[in-house]
Amino acid sequence: MAAVNIDITSIRKLFDLSGKKAVVTGGGGGIGLAIALGFKEYGVSEVALIEPFEEKLKEASDVFEEKCGYEPLTVVADVSKRDQVERAVERIIREFGSIDILVNSHGIFQWMEAEKMSEEDWDRMININFKGVFLMCQAVGRHMISRRRGKIINIASMSGVIVNKPQPQSHYNSSKAGVIMLTKSLAAEWSKYNINVNCISPGYTMTPPVEKFLSEHREYEKLWIELIPLRRFAKPIDIVGAAVFLASNASDYVTGQNIVVDGGYTIW
Repeated sequence: MAAVNIDITSIRKLFDLSGKKAVVTGGGGGIGLAIALGFKEYGVSEVALIEPFEEKLKEASDVFEEKCGYEPLTVVADVSKRDQVERAVERIIREFGSIDILVNSHGIFQWMEAEKMSEEDWDRMININFKGVFLMCQAVGRHMISRRRGKIINIASMSGVIVNKPQPQSHYNSSKAGVIMLTKSLAAEWSKYNINVNCISPGYTMTPPVEKFLSEHREYEKLWIELIPLRRFAKPIDIVGAAVFLASNASDYVTGQNIVVDGGYTIW
């Protein structure tokens, strides 16, 4: 039998992110902040957090200093505005020299019956959750194309592949479905540049906005948990493993994929 040519040392280093430089939108809290902290633990040398709210960035920076003894680069920007996105990316490249990893985690949610939805409600959801992901991918993607390498991770939602119940949120579901298809499309276009573009779709996750909502609407907590095979909500840290995998060399042969991290919700 022919010997299997496997370098054990290389295997041990598959998840090592040492020296990489990462940008995380929505890094001011919740899933984005958890991923950013996870990256630092796995060796990322520089982290930039993008948020439209300066106070959230200050809180996130304080958490970083407490947990890691490191101060991330914080950039105030609205990802739905092209000029702000381009200025933010230019600043990060100027300060870091390069960007190896992009995570698009910024997003909003809202319940609104379709027949009552205003054009403003629709536009706000699509602009932030979908257009903002495209603008960030485009701006950072141009930089990665010039370097012929990069890892892009878009945070969508299980709501991009199923319709949640009982909440009416056609605009939210549509925005997340768009992110999943955008991920596949960019993966196809940019594979020739050695850029991997993948997606993570979390299920119900205990982020601060969700915690606040459930504190006011306890009836939904029982309803949703009964629909989750693992019988609990995700914590932001539950999403970190998938993100580290997709950012690392372990995922070099993975692109255009949507990893659903939902406790089994979508298997019913």
